[in-house]
Amino acid sequence: MSLPIEDYALISDCFTGALVGKDGSIDWLCFPRYDSRSMFGALLGTEDHGRWLVAPTDASATSTRHYEEDTMILVTRWRTTEGEVEVVDAMPMGDHRADIVRRVRGVSGRVHMRQDLRIRFGYADAMPWVRQDKTDRPHSLIAVAGPDAIVVRGSQLHPANHAHQGEFTVRAGEIVDLTMTWFPSHRDAPVALDVDTALQNTREWWTGWAKGCAHEGPYRSEVVRSLLILRALSHLETGGIVAAATTSLPEAFGGERNWDYRYVWLRDASLTIGVLLSHGYNDYVDHWRDWLLRAIAGDPGDVQIMYGLAGERYLGERTIDSLPGYQGAHPVRVGNDASNQFQADVIGAVMLGLDHGRRAGNTETRFSWALQRALMGYLEAHWREPDHGIWEIRDHPQQFTHSRALVWAAFDCAIRGVEQYGLDGPVERWKRERDAIRADIEANGWDPHRGTYVQHYGTTEVDASLLQLAQVGYVSADDPRMLGTVRALEEDLLKDGLLLRYRTESGVDGLPPGEHPFLACSFWLVEQYATSGRKEDAVRLMDRLVSLANDVGMLSEEYDVDGRSHAGNTPQALTHLTLVRAADAIAGIPLWPSS
Repeated sequence: MSLPIEDYALISDCFTGALVGKDGSIDWLCFPRYDSRSMFGALLGTEDHGRWLVAPTDASATSTRHYEEDTMILVTRWRTTEGEVEVVDAMPMGDHRADIVRRVRGVSGRVHMRQDLRIRFGYADAMPWVRQDKTDRPHSLIAVAGPDAIVVRGSQLHPANHAHQGEFTVRAGEIVDLTMTWFPSHRDAPVALDVDTALQNTREWWTGWAKGCAHEGPYRSEVVRSLLILRALSHLETGGIVAAATTSLPEAFGGERNWDYRYVWLRDASLTIGVLLSHGYNDYVDHWRDWLLRAIAGDPGDVQIMYGLAGERYLGERTIDSLPGYQGAHPVRVGNDASNQFQADVIGAVMLGLDHGRRAGNTETRFSWALQRALMGYLEAHWREPDHGIWEIRDHPQQFTHSRALVWAAFDCAIRGVEQYGLDGPVERWKRERDAIRADIEANGWDPHRGTYVQHYGTTEVDASLLQLAQVGYVSADDPRMLGTVRALEEDLLKDGLLLRYRTESGVDGLPPGEHPFLACSFWLVEQYATSGRKEDAVRLMDRLVSLANDVGMLSEEYDVDGRSHAGNTPQALTHLTLVRAADAIAGIPLWPSS
């Protein structure tokens, strides 16, 4: 059975990532991209669905782990009755290969280690043909199935019941390097990796990137780690930013709220660009803007809410029967049908991200501004239509208040582009649309009896996404309407001090009720507290939230307060970027955009 979600740590080469468990097993890996088919799928099943275990043979061995400085290099120290070893897990940077390094270094005494390698390509649907290459040194094993192949080098492995296993002993000062390299099966296996050079280059790449972080104030270590995770989820070449490294980790254990998050949501990517810009990474807006131009080129009416890492449009959702699901949570989904939904807020998020880029000094190109004008034209024609909202409901579309506020923000950004940055556009017409949207929200999205904004027109339900109304400048954080909305959220959606997205019992999403607090919503609440004069409440909630991170600073999508465990896909970009924003708010760092 797979480990608790919080027992995994991510290693990454900014193309894909692997999840390494506290037990020394890599239980999730998709090569060569995050959204490729898995070759290790034990996370969504058992060891027989693919894994690579490197751990002491001593069943009583204990371990601690950490990331090496400000990197994505994971160091696990094992202690046994006979000695100690460190296992250094990394995905090398900068060589345009698809490698994993597992360096075993003796610290004291001697430790008997074992490997258990189970290769299952294609979401555990393809058992590979495996052969030993006796001409290669060190010992190497090559596995092939369809388009995929890997070569594993290091300590010798022997076949055993559809697995490959081996043992070796490491003494103080000794090093045993284990490597795995993915390559297209129609090519020859790449040459052996120079592990010393690869680890040093990887260390320098990550620490050099982290040094660019501009953040002074409380929670600096959590901010830097979150930014590193966001960078790890960003494709080094295309500029796409995945929402999470995994698919189908359940929001409700044993339930069907299991989604594939290994794609680029325009909303999440735009927000990620915002926090990267806020912390000194100005070059990212151009890289991401180029990705955006490629992904949504053509008719604005064809804009999707999400794409593949290189801008692929077809993300058709299907279930994978070859993987039984995380601790039995079925179905396992690949692809995401939400890509076909209309979510009116997404264009607002894109416009906010690009507006932030202009504020940071990035200049528009003729094509990038033309794209934004085209998006505004699409919004002018469609903003009055009901949509599926930020939470991607799978029932009837609604006129969500949050969506309307983000549409208002889109027009606000476009107007600012003309008035403050000298860009061309029908500013007076945009102002009329912006005023009409505000009037519509105030008439239909406000509950005067309770004194709160509502989830969607025609309901008295509230929604945590309403906290974004202050963030995007629709109202100020201390406006009485916003304060009334916060009171309603606290009354209706707090669960053991953490915030739910909305009441699933209302049936708005068309799914069975029940889920755990959504961590990004609680970080939004921290930001709201901090910017409305409730600094002590902000710090108290922030301390609680950062304490929920696992031992290496990772957070997933949700938190099970009863089971005290992570839930949902991990690591979650939205969770980590809202952590950064919350820390900035507590530190008094100006947030964007201002109203």
